[in-house]
Amino acid sequence: MTKKKNATLDFSVEEKLAALHQLQVIDSEVDKIRTVRGELPLEVQDLEDEVLGLETRMAKVDQDIDDRTQFINKRKLAIEEAKELVKKYNKQLDGIKNNREYDSLNKEIEFQNLEIELAEKKIRDAQAKIELHTETKTAVTETITDRKEVHEEKKKELNTIVSETEKEEKILLAKSDKAEKIVDKRLLSAYKRIRNNSRNGLAVVSVDRDACGGCFSKIPPQRQLDVKAHKKIIVCEHCGRILIDANMFAEGVA
Repeated sequence: MTKKKNATLDFSVEEKLAALHQLQVIDSEVDKIRTVRGELPLEVQDLEDEVLGLETRMAKVDQDIDDRTQFINKRKLAIEEAKELVKKYNKQLDGIKNNREYDSLNKEIEFQNLEIELAEKKIRDAQAKIELHTETKTAVTETITDRKEVHEEKKKELNTIVSETEKEEKILLAKSDKAEKIVDKRLLSAYKRIRNNSRNGLAVVSVDRDACGGCFSKIPPQRQLDVKAHKKIIVCEHCGRILIDANMFAEGVA
């Protein structure tokens, strides 16, 4: 009875190379699917972030308008109180008997009038800022509406592409998971590292016309024999890609 293989150590180098080949074929197919999606996922996310940022800005503008409106109302009350005091002091002037009290009341009246002028200036400044905020809100609202429309269009486009490719991608990823179980962690980690560092995503390549299929550097005859023997993992001395026999590379995904 054949013993069931339940660990990567139970697999031969040839089986591991075949699994790496399968992984490369699968990952290349997944890359093609994701290339079809292109930059759409990033564009959709960027638009969502932009809208969120604009809405946050709008919330701050609204809060500032509320704060300035409350400030204006308080200044108006202060003006009314100051005017009442001025009236009161003016009436008291009629009954003043000496210059000291007269001068004191006049100073109070002058002070309250200055307070009124200062409050009115602050009200004008706050109203000018509110008007500026109102103009900003109009422009930002239009931008938000525009960005949301573009976002919806891009999202629909992305969803269409995803729905068309999702099933195929799931099948490929399931095969990828199966192949990964044959490769030990160290080798799998090296494969993924090479893929991440490679512009075209190729970590496993064949020897074609005595050269590396990744960087096209010449492979010495002895190393070519080692590659065909499938007895150990051979990497390109120039680019670090894993080399396999061209006959193995010609096979498709199982």
